[in-house]
Amino acid sequence: MADPTPVIDDLCAESDELDLLVAELSPEQWQLATPAPGWSIAHQIAHLAWTDHSSLLAVTDQDAFSREVEKALAAPGDFVDNGAEEGAGKPPARLLAYWRAGREDLADALRTAPDGARFPWYGPPMSTASMATARLMETWAHGLDVADALGVTRTSTDRLSHIARLGVRTRDYSFGVHGLTPPFEEFRIELTAPSGKVWIYGPENATDRVTGAALDFCLLVTQRAHRADLALRTEGSDADRWLDIAQAFAGPPGGGRPPKGAAG
Repeated sequence: MADPTPVIDDLCAESDELDLLVAELSPEQWQLATPAPGWSIAHQIAHLAWTDHSSLLAVTDQDAFSREVEKALAAPGDFVDNGAEEGAGKPPARLLAYWRAGREDLADALRTAPDGARFPWYGPPMSTASMATARLMETWAHGLDVADALGVTRTSTDRLSHIARLGVRTRDYSFGVHGLTPPFEEFRIELTAPSGKVWIYGPENATDRVTGAALDFCLLVTQRAHRADLALRTEGSDADRWLDIAQAFAGPPGGGRPPKGAAG
């Protein structure tokens, strides 16, 4: 059984890096628009805080989490936006404190979770490592939105390895959520990490293949960039189809981002 400590450590590092971006923002900057329609920087941080809270309930109080799922089922198209809107209405200092406390509590809960534990979620149940990976993925992706709003570029790190692996593992989910039958055969995926390492998934003799930069792959599966703007290469029709629908997050298919230069 894989030790979840490394991914929990990387989740904390990713959160701390984003914290540095927002800690000294003015009230006006908290209201800057991000690439997500209708969402300000405050909405982005509020969403992370809300999801950390839901994750903490899933780990520590599954009855309470079940009630949250019922709320989501009652308003499937609105519950994510509603959670972000509620948090974004807090004064920035309160929102920041709430996010910090929640993510610390979640990290502590994940570190002390029993070996082999499985936690309910809005998608399939998750292990401790999977829960931490999902939180890292969201923190990185929403951190990109914050950085875009502020006009800054974040330096990529090999923490992307967790997101890339999640993107690979959610291949069949991506097909299923679009009502498509997942391919039977595994794909070969070769991604170049920010450090220059090559991360490899799948059998060497696979017919369908994906190659390119790990950053581009992670941008794709978190739907933070349009495929047309990324330098990912495919071999095989199934792999090509996958890159049009890939998503590493639970829930219905995301709308994704338009290509650069597309009319808004």
